Amino acid sequence: MTHLMKILEIQPVTHDVKRYKVEKPKGYFFIPGQATEVAINKEKWKSEFRPFSFTSLPEEPHLEFVIKSYHDHHGVTNQLDKLKVGDELILNDSWGAIQYKGKGVFIAGGAGITPFIGIFRSLEAKGKLIGNRLIFANKTAEDVIIESYFRKSLGDDFISILANEQIGGHQHGMIDKDFIQAHVKDFNQEFYVCGPDQMVKDISKILEDLGAKPDAIIFEK
Repeated sequence: MTHLMKILEIQPVTHDVKRYKVEKPKGYFFIPGQATEVAINKEKWKSEFRPFSFTSLPEEPHLEFVIKSYHDHHGVTNQLDKLKVGDELILNDSWGAIQYKGKGVFIAGGAGITPFIGIFRSLEAKGKLIGNRLIFANKTAEDVIIESYFRKSLGDDFISILANEQIGGHQHGMIDKDFIQAHVKDFNQEFYVCGPDQMVKDISKILEDLGAKPDAIIFEK
């Protein structure tokens, strides 16, 4: 089922990421971590659906998406970046395999952080966030989405790693086997992985090699 909804608010998050607050269809339901297919209600773009994760809570009266725009692709995210309050989006129903199944380690690359935002906000609202850890990989410090929120809510359980910069408060390099071993001591817990396809495959294999159970590694299949 498709739903035609107006954009209520747009806020910049980083140099290439915006937060979109959108009308919520009556009776619409999703689980934190899930996503939907979104298209823009404009000629040439109505049938161009792309998946985006909800960053709002299910009980809130609106929907929210945090979306990174890829200006060099000239695609949907580039068009989303040009939209204004009052423009309309076409939404499908919710779907997705990334859901919270218990305390664990969340590993995200770039825009792959978005399903975890909704999960963390939900856990925080229930007083159940403590004990979860986030490892967040980006190219540069200015790419880190809502860094201040993660530092405040997770404290020492927020670990940022940058591939292209060496800056205080951030690790430098890539999430490889050595890095995971240095920051994860218990492999008998849940692991949540989201990011580029190859990163998800590589990290899932590393986690299995280090003793994580395959059915405890949660990612979008």
